[in-house]
Amino acid sequence: MSKPATRTRAAAKRTSKTAAKKPALLSGGNPQIAKGDGDAPVQAYIAAMPGWKRNVGRNLDALIVRTVPGVHKAVKWNSPFYGVDDEGWFLSLHCFAKYIKVAFFRGASLRPVPPVESRHKDVRYFHIHEGDELDEAQLAAWVKQASRLPGERM
Repeated sequence: MSKPATRTRAAAKRTSKTAAKKPALLSGGNPQIAKGDGDAPVQAYIAAMPGWKRNVGRNLDALIVRTVPGVHKAVKWNSPFYGVDDEGWFLSLHCFAKYIKVAFFRGASLRPVPPVESRHKDVRYFHIHEGDELDEAQLAAWVKQASRLPGERM
């Protein structure tokens, strides 16, 4: 009888480890991903984005990679960051309950200026809601412009 109990405990331990690996969603549906440099943590974040946001996250990541070859990626403060080596970060993403926020750290210098203001004078946002028809050419133009400006050091 002790062997079945041991197997049950072992199975429970494996199950709890598997559950621990699945990222939690913070308030508003933002995935909680450990900070880290490179593509892997960003892909983990995107994979954990809930519902329709996951597909949009994949598309945004692919657009950024196409637009800025060799882009540097990281997850900081539970958000993917995109930058140019030795130049700093130019963009980040963040999930909220009803939209994805794309933050351009020098967005006030972009043309046209992204539509959503920040309390920081240089930062501008672009919000993506479920069902929005994205203007990929405009997004790519903002990404390209942003990648050429001095980035944020964080």
